Amino acid sequence: MEIFDYMRKYDYEQLLFCHDDASGLKAVIAIHDTTLGPALGGTRMWTYATEEAAIEDALRLARGMTYKNAAAGLNLGGGKTVIIGDPRKDKNEEMFRAFGRFIQGLGGRYITAEDVGTTVEDMDIIHEETDFVTGVSQTYGSSGNPSPVTAYGCYVGMKAAAKEAFGSDSLEGKTVAVQGVGHVAFELCRYLHEEGARLIVTDISTEAVKRAVEAFGAKAVDPDDIYAQDCDIFAPCALGAILNDETLPQLKAKVIAGSANNQLKEPKHGDRLHEMGILYAPDYVINAGGVINVADELHGYNRERAMKKVEQVYYNVQKVIDISKRDGIPSYLAADRMAEERIAKVSRARSQFLPHNKHVLEKRLPR
Repeated sequence: MEIFDYMRKYDYEQLLFCHDDASGLKAVIAIHDTTLGPALGGTRMWTYATEEAAIEDALRLARGMTYKNAAAGLNLGGGKTVIIGDPRKDKNEEMFRAFGRFIQGLGGRYITAEDVGTTVEDMDIIHEETDFVTGVSQTYGSSGNPSPVTAYGCYVGMKAAAKEAFGSDSLEGKTVAVQGVGHVAFELCRYLHEEGARLIVTDISTEAVKRAVEAFGAKAVDPDDIYAQDCDIFAPCALGAILNDETLPQLKAKVIAGSANNQLKEPKHGDRLHEMGILYAPDYVINAGGVINVADELHGYNRERAMKKVEQVYYNVQKVIDISKRDGIPSYLAADRMAEERIAKVSRARSQFLPHNKHVLEKRLPR
């Protein structure tokens, strides 16, 4: 991998390597773009096969956060950290404290949060060394469990997609097939059930399915059968890459709107959905409730204010649909264009977030 060629191609700002021999810390921080503000993105801990794989993952995820934060209307750029190691056996307090000091050294250009392989407790340790971390425990003024907020954003985004597809944003009487009923999807089902939607659910966990059936009167189907269900809306809320050559021909839904990340296996599948006349609500637009919620912590968390901001997901989905129709492009490309247009407008005034900028992070959580 030619690192500088890759960074030049996708316009990255910084790639930092963090090493602490005493604790075993080996981390990569990627900062993609800070035009809109400091880079926000979680810390992932994973047993990467190679150091190159870790670098590629950090770079890819950081760029994704730039688009997600921009599309969500946040004044934040995109960044990401990967820590190389097994989260089940390689963690220690010294590791996260050392990592916190590296973040502090960036002076606010990068703010981290929980991600795959890290926990709220890990964020609390990082917070011992830096204020530039969100998703800490409620002792420090955290927003708590983000799942209900992510679910609410997905719910309002689904309503916006329904308005375009069916002429009304009411989900009463609509049949929604939900793939995966974990923490976020279960709360999404609650919102849908309360509005009067009919639910079809599946999950590899029989307990999760049973819980949804008992709570919402949902119909349960086998995981392989969820794609072909006769439904109005298909909500992928589990794995990524589930919109692919095998599943697309089975779909009967008019709308795809769910909380899972990276739903399209390849860009061509987004093109195909567009050709099929199926309205796809891009995943990083509709599932942005979680990042909107943790971003509110940067100003001293207020749940009422955060939930009000999450309602913006409805209008963000509408904007994506409008751009798709305006430019005659699939919705997944329209989402990218919406994010890029927002960044381009701000870039005329400034190109990077600097710690001494008047917009520097004002949050100082009590220790």
